[in-house]
Amino acid sequence: MKISNADRARILVHALPYIQKYTGKVIVVKYGGNAMIDEHLKNSVMRDMILLSLIGVKVVLVHGGGPEITEMLAKIGKATEFVNGLRVTDKETVEVVQMVLSGKINKSLVNLIQNMGGRALGLSGVDGHMIEAKVKDERLGFVGEITNVDVQPILDVIDKGYIPVVSTIGCDKEGNIYNINADTAAAKIAGELHAEALISMTDISGILRDKNDPSTLISQITVEEAPKLIEEGIINGGMIPKVECCVNAIKWGVHRVFIIDGRVSHSILIETLTDEGIGTMFLRGEE
Repeated sequence: MKISNADRARILVHALPYIQKYTGKVIVVKYGGNAMIDEHLKNSVMRDMILLSLIGVKVVLVHGGGPEITEMLAKIGKATEFVNGLRVTDKETVEVVQMVLSGKINKSLVNLIQNMGGRALGLSGVDGHMIEAKVKDERLGFVGEITNVDVQPILDVIDKGYIPVVSTIGCDKEGNIYNINADTAAAKIAGELHAEALISMTDISGILRDKNDPSTLISQITVEEAPKLIEEGIINGGMIPKVECCVNAIKWGVHRVFIIDGRVSHSILIETLTDEGIGTMFLRGEE
């Protein structure tokens, strides 16, 4: 479909109020799901990040990489074990986690952003002791529970005009490395940055009252409403910890949190720069 110059102008004018809303503010994007695997979607996300950065939004990309960690462990002949959805992480496994997250994935995303004309710098939670952690559960080994987040390294990178790309590993004062849940890390980082928004990319269209009916999308949920939806079973399974992270992010100082469908091209721009949005927004009850 051909778009005329007049149509392009109207689109830009329509986006103006949203550009004004976010310019100069921090948006943290938790990057995961199918958008990390599908090359077309990956390119779409990186272009969204670059465009937002160019219009003055301080964007921060926080990523995990569970499937690639599992793939690498299989290549070295190491079995993957999960307890309550969390990867059992012994000494050898945490070394693979560090290599895959902070090496392979992080640097490939930085390279992709730069090749598209953006400016990016890779960070891990170990850099500047950004994410400090302790053992979450002895049964899980080096799976970390966050004890402190220092966002100064992120702010330094933003101040230099780069997009920070953060891999979610942590450390303690004894030098141990920990595997950190990416949803939790993104929520903590966004809270410490007092971000205008945290956008969590998933493989669903948002919170549905009926999981089989996309028309039942719940566009807004308050902090007070979320526990009730969990009790009613509307929010269930693997979405419960994600929603809990969204609620915690609001409590920690983030203004708005979005769960969006990362399978939709340019979903970040649709959510931030249009009046429709495509996911579920979490906000304080008084808004």
